[in-house]
Amino acid sequence: MADDSKTNDAGDRYAQALFDLAMEAGALTAVEADLNSLSAALADSRDLRRLIDSPTFTAEDKGKGLVAVAVKAKLSMLTAKFLGLLSANGRARDLPAVIVAFRKLSAAHRGVVTAEVVSALPLTAAQSKGIAAALRQSLGREPEISARVDPAILGGLKVRVGSRLFDASLKSKLDSLKFALKRA
Repeated sequence: MADDSKTNDAGDRYAQALFDLAMEAGALTAVEADLNSLSAALADSRDLRRLIDSPTFTAEDKGKGLVAVAVKAKLSMLTAKFLGLLSANGRARDLPAVIVAFRKLSAAHRGVVTAEVVSALPLTAAQSKGIAAALRQSLGREPEISARVDPAILGGLKVRVGSRLFDASLKSKLDSLKFALKRA
């Protein structure tokens, strides 16, 4: 799946609408779990990504496909109806952005801060615990960490909290060195 840190206006609006509906229905936890399942499915299934991204499928086909996935995955009725509406409005391709924006809304509602950690290799449990402790101390709030692997950073970490980015990746250090050598 492409970079999950990106959202868009449509994704934000649809996420807000789904968040409001989930709050009203008392189904915030269920909808968030559904969206986490969908996010994992999008990461694992090239066919599902192709379905939502491809312009060759009609909005109706995308809706049928997403609702079938929701039924098969036993997602809540609210989530299934939302997926149908998203597709009917020609916005199925915005599903990843909706998921990211919904997670941010839910985390803010719970009083936690979300942090995206990008590493070249999967983090161990000890590394994740250490990063969480450092963020908790730095931010003064409980962090909710989403980890992502990107071999392109070569080594080190990138940590994004809101609009702040801490970039300690080997790639950015090498790029800085390369720039400095070009100026010399």
